[in-house]
Amino acid sequence: MSPRVKKRMSNKKFLWIWAPVLGTVTAVAVVANVGLVVAGGWVASQLGSGTYEFTNAEESADWDTEYYTSDYADGDAVDAAAEALVEEIAAGGIVLAKNEAASLPLAAGAKVTMLGRAAADPVFGGSGSGSVDTNSAVNARVGLENAGFEVNDAVYGAIEAFAAENPRGHIEMDRPDISTYDIGEMPVDGYEAQSASFAEYADAAVVVLGRPGGEGGDLTQDMTGWDENAVPGQHQLELNQDEKDLIALAKANFDTVVVVINASTTMELGDLQADAGVDAILLAGSPGATGLNALGGILSGDVNPSGRTADVWAADFTADPTYVNFGGFLYENLSVSYPVSAVETATSNATVTDEAPFVNYAEGIYIGYRYYETAAAEGFLDYDEAVVYPFGHGLSYTDFAWEVTGTEAGDVDGTVAVTVEVTNTGEVAGKDVVQLYYTAPYTPGGIEKSEVVLGDFAKTGVIEPGASQTVTLELPVEDMASYDHLGERAYVLEQGDYVLSVRTDSHTVADGTAPITYTVDSDVVYSGEDHRASDAAEVTNRFDDVSDQFGEGGIVAMSRADFAGTFPTAPTGDQLVADDAVAAGFSAWDHEAAAAEFDGEMPTTGAGTDLSLIDLRGLPFDDPRWAELLDSLSVGDMTDMLLNGAYQTAAIGSIGKPQTLEPDGPAGFSSFINSSINGVAYPSEFLIAQTWDVDLGARMGAMLGDEALSKGINGWYAPAMNLHRSPFAGRNFEYYSEDPYLSGVMATAVANGAATKGVYTTLKHFALNDQETNRVNNGIATWATEQTIRELYLKPFEMAVKGITMDVRYIADSDGTVEETTVGSTAVMSSFNRIGATWAGGSEALMTDVLRTEWGFEGFAISDFNLYPYMNPNQGISAGTDLTLTFQPSKSFNDTSSAKAVQDIRTATHHILFTVANSNAMNGLAPGATVTYTPPTWVYLQIGGTVLIGLLVLAGGFLVTRRVLRHRQAPAAGPAAAAGPDPVRAGRPGTGS
Repeated sequence: MSPRVKKRMSNKKFLWIWAPVLGTVTAVAVVANVGLVVAGGWVASQLGSGTYEFTNAEESADWDTEYYTSDYADGDAVDAAAEALVEEIAAGGIVLAKNEAASLPLAAGAKVTMLGRAAADPVFGGSGSGSVDTNSAVNARVGLENAGFEVNDAVYGAIEAFAAENPRGHIEMDRPDISTYDIGEMPVDGYEAQSASFAEYADAAVVVLGRPGGEGGDLTQDMTGWDENAVPGQHQLELNQDEKDLIALAKANFDTVVVVINASTTMELGDLQADAGVDAILLAGSPGATGLNALGGILSGDVNPSGRTADVWAADFTADPTYVNFGGFLYENLSVSYPVSAVETATSNATVTDEAPFVNYAEGIYIGYRYYETAAAEGFLDYDEAVVYPFGHGLSYTDFAWEVTGTEAGDVDGTVAVTVEVTNTGEVAGKDVVQLYYTAPYTPGGIEKSEVVLGDFAKTGVIEPGASQTVTLELPVEDMASYDHLGERAYVLEQGDYVLSVRTDSHTVADGTAPITYTVDSDVVYSGEDHRASDAAEVTNRFDDVSDQFGEGGIVAMSRADFAGTFPTAPTGDQLVADDAVAAGFSAWDHEAAAAEFDGEMPTTGAGTDLSLIDLRGLPFDDPRWAELLDSLSVGDMTDMLLNGAYQTAAIGSIGKPQTLEPDGPAGFSSFINSSINGVAYPSEFLIAQTWDVDLGARMGAMLGDEALSKGINGWYAPAMNLHRSPFAGRNFEYYSEDPYLSGVMATAVANGAATKGVYTTLKHFALNDQETNRVNNGIATWATEQTIRELYLKPFEMAVKGITMDVRYIADSDGTVEETTVGSTAVMSSFNRIGATWAGGSEALMTDVLRTEWGFEGFAISDFNLYPYMNPNQGISAGTDLTLTFQPSKSFNDTSSAKAVQDIRTATHHILFTVANSNAMNGLAPGATVTYTPPTWVYLQIGGTVLIGLLVLAGGFLVTRRVLRHRQAPAAGPAAAAGPDPVRAGRPGTGS
């Protein structure tokens, strides 16, 4: 019998196996390469974007190109100095709110028992982009021990163990479905096992109560379901039953009870203030890396507290005019959607709904102390019952006496100056805060005006007992003007008497001082060319579409003329139904219509130039050489930069523009994507504002500038300067105050400090981004009158844009001569919300008319993090938002080819290049520098992998082809073939094998 021979696989079956294999490998390689190109920005953020090496020409080797230098030898030295500064900020910002019978300071070396969850688990800051690394932060116990106190270890250990097992509430960014609101306080029965230790550590009970905050969510107004002891109407910012029980425990066991509030928003503290068993209350904010050392210092008396409240602390938050118009409201008749590409959908984790949310600022200008002072003046409320701590309140371990020693009253285009001598009449050295308020003439039914408005302030240095210091407070007369959006459509300084008063807080005129009257003989209307001296151009109504929602049949605006009849109510009925104008605002941006309406010419792109970015450092924004530089860029050069703006501006090698680094956040450098640049944790802006210390703010900015130089940081997503419209706003820890003037002064100080080191600060979130609920749910429509918009919510940004300056040293000629010029504020971040129904970043009225035309801003604007379909990049660059905070391909331009789009792209690029050219990103570069680019390692791996796969596929294809050809040519295998052909049988055709 012949041996069996294995049958060779047919070509058909062979190709059926190997063709798909080779095809799949090829497809995977192509898709991977396309993906790396499309998502190159994001990949580069994770794996590196390569390096640009700049080489100065030989003739410029000896030129001075270190335009900004650090005050410290290295990063470690900066960190050590920063930690010391954080402690100093906390020492100046912690407010002594109550101190009955001089209970504080405690005796040196006192033995104390710490109570309350936050004693062992402090709230150092908030969550989200404003979070900071606090792993090595000084906790409350260490802060007290460093001040010489002995702490009850048994009780502390029990609190620590409880906190580890029972998390407090946490705001999960833009995820209300999984955010939690538990107070997390240990019930008093948890202290029973350690109660025997109280007697040994009985010099004082230090009770620490905390509240968190976080980006992407607000604090709850309803604790139902979050607290087993909750009663109807209970909210997160009042003491819960466990905390009340804790206070009772402390009073029953200790003669001295000190309560420390560890929160960066206000709380209802009326019961504690009125409780004779609570001896002292400290408002400590969120203290950052070393701030709790300052708490220990204040308790021991090594530090004399000098902080002042930056918000009014009301007795009943539910009676506040903002309470019913804060949170989630939806238009019932709108179902919105926005076109988005499949690639963007696949690369974005955004939750998309069809909802159209809104919020009504029905209280108008009457928020915070402006409401309580005005309502009291009108007899609408009892101030002592309604307010626990006034705005600007704070006690000291010493006493001060004030005397107004001089006043200067300029013309209406001038300034009022008040000089005050502050004398320490006590026995302890300390600092004081002098506050100047003005009361404008008010006519019922006329322009709305608060009873008092903060006009200026000054914090003294340390004054020894018996010594004095003189401070001068200045108030430009034009700053007392009110915005008349209904009549003159301009700022108006109305005829009448303006009363200026020196106060210890918003409610209390300082003893021994008399009011100062400034009389305006006739109305001054700042319109047309006769605008205020601080304005770059005419200021007039820009937001009529927003204001028009108020009035008859619409939102009722609260008026001082009738607080009772106009007190805000929650929206109902027709207010839940969007009219045609609102619906149009929620519609998708029509880039085709915008392009068709544009009558400009197509800009030049891709032209040759010998210029590089460093050549334009120090030149005016409108210098003709900018046009030449911009002409040289391709559309692709520009769009690659504009769409990859997350924490950077991308390099453009053809003009020698380096990549820049721009991290978060307001409490110090932090990054979601590059933890190596995380820096020292500063206190919350809430606590920084409580210092009322402009010098400390400037020193903080300069210190962060030094840190930036050590880490290669060029820009900073801060300071944040939205207002504390409501204490329930989850992001209040990132913002300074309820008051626009205090916010603007502190933000300007911090930004100017950073500017001394060449760091551009990105003022955020522009504008009216004063709650987190629904912020990214297609953008919450924010309704306010133009007076409210301008006098409150734009005011801090206006002050910063007009007040920030950066000195720019540059090479002025071919001999290397160094000259100096000055630029203003050069970066702003727009916000998620809508101004009226128009996305803030897409509002030409906000981003161009106000920001650039009225205020003279020449820098760039960036969006907030853009993963959301309603935030259209073409709409952004058309309106004045230049850079998109995202990575490709999460967002793309609808149009990059029309004259309109290319002009917008060019203008946006100009804004960014102007900012970068005049920053510390140019350190070390001289005109004429050349650049070489070295791709990152992953690019080489991509190229190598692609080549290898390509060779393998080619080899595989060759081998498969050869095998197929050989199989076709070879005779059929097997015994039949070996035996020769079959014999032919008559009558039947032959058959193959």
